[in-house]
Amino acid sequence: MTHDWSRYWRSPDRPIEAMHAHFERHVYHRHSHETYSFGLTETGAQSFSCRGGAHTSAAGMVMAFNPDDPHDGHAADALGFTYRIVHLGPELVAGALADATGRRTGLPLFDSPVVDDPALAYALRALHAALLDGGTTATALRREELLTAAVASIVRRAATRQPGSKAGDSTGKRVARRARQVLHDRPTDDLTIDDLARAAGASRYAVYRAFQAEYGLPPSDYQRQLRLRKARALIAAGTPIGEVAAATGFADQSHLTRWFTRCFGLTPGAYRRAAQQR
Repeated sequence: MTHDWSRYWRSPDRPIEAMHAHFERHVYHRHSHETYSFGLTETGAQSFSCRGGAHTSAAGMVMAFNPDDPHDGHAADALGFTYRIVHLGPELVAGALADATGRRTGLPLFDSPVVDDPALAYALRALHAALLDGGTTATALRREELLTAAVASIVRRAATRQPGSKAGDSTGKRVARRARQVLHDRPTDDLTIDDLARAAGASRYAVYRAFQAEYGLPPSDYQRQLRLRKARALIAAGTPIGEVAAATGFADQSHLTRWFTRCFGLTPGAYRRAAQQR
């Protein structure tokens, strides 16, 4: 008998979401988020692949995912793991850093997805607990303070590229970004690799290779992520799940539910209830 459980919280007006969960049997399908995602493993250990490598986050370790970082995940043993994770929109991270430094500094880059740092773990747990308590013990002002402190601490202690620095460009990156723009412009269309190749001005193989290298997913998987993100927004807004499935390019409600659960760790219905609680 499985003992998997999860609690989810979503801000009604800001790009902040948080989950507290224990998984023994659930296996995350390879997916990504449009947000920065910072997790803390509380008990047990979870294994996952990210950025071409295999990683394990044991109790007390922090995970740091950049926006669009593809990753999966599962329990490292039969005992499972308990973890907390906070998803923060890039604009919110930039704003928190501005609050901490007094000026807009751009966005950071995290190279290592696992960080063993007790100070970071403490800051992240404090923020997460304040978000999930629904204002019972932490005031709105206190939550803002914890958010600013946690983001500043994570960037200062774990970011590889500090805000303000710029990464170089290349032909492969440009090809990948042109293909990506087509997917963002037409997320529910039945696109082919030829459609992407024409838009990118490159061969089908070049598009596939460049896209995989830049974003860690093939274009079809990336398109599914876009559909799931749109589905989350519609579900949070109160749209019936069956209508959401039709509007986001899924075959039916069960198809959407299957992929939603595999990628986010909870069903669309549970996500809708978490959104409505606020």
